[in-house]
Amino acid sequence: MSHGRTYKYYDFCMAAFVCILLCANLIGPAKATTITLPIIGPVTFLAGVLFFPISYFFGDIFTEVYGYGRDRRVVWAGFGALIFASFMAATVVALPPAPHWVDKQSAVVAIFGSTPRIIAGSISAFWCGSFVNSFVLAKLKILTKGRWLWTRTIGSTMCGEAVDSAIFYAVAFYGNIPNMELIGLAITQYVLKVLWEVLSTPLTYRLVNWLKKVESEDYYDHTTNFTPFTLRT
Repeated sequence: MSHGRTYKYYDFCMAAFVCILLCANLIGPAKATTITLPIIGPVTFLAGVLFFPISYFFGDIFTEVYGYGRDRRVVWAGFGALIFASFMAATVVALPPAPHWVDKQSAVVAIFGSTPRIIAGSISAFWCGSFVNSFVLAKLKILTKGRWLWTRTIGSTMCGEAVDSAIFYAVAFYGNIPNMELIGLAITQYVLKVLWEVLSTPLTYRLVNWLKKVESEDYYDHTTNFTPFTLRT
């Protein structure tokens, strides 16, 4: 891939990815919801699970079209945005409220006052899961010679989300929730996230094919250095 090459929609997709990531991590965890599904019955989950998988959707698109190196830059951009958002939220919560705002402080704390463990779990899970997702997809693309897109988008998501869920729930809640309940919650979230990827497959095909056409790019990571600790493309 040429280091000097520019793309029409890469920056726009990166901005959309960071926006979705921040909203999913800041707004999504503010509410737990329970819905009743046919046959299965009541299912409880954090509302953010409906939107966070979109970040993996974008990760698949970045790696499939632009390559692992370009997706690596996006992951680091999202990682930096999450760190700043967490710092900002902690600062806002810690600042003493104005006299006319005292009665609203509890609501601010409830929505933005995540514990250090939850913040650490969320950020580390995103970082590790995203790189696993991108790595698996890049390798599967070479293995399948670019065929069967659905196998690598779903397969990479299954791997990435497994790492994401395992790290997040272990770091954020281990010791505070009974082990069996914690495992059940993690599995439920994992299944919902993977199901989201499966259902979005037709849209993934449309966007990937369109981007490959307009960008004149369909990158294969034959010679890529897969270390996550660089911003080089």
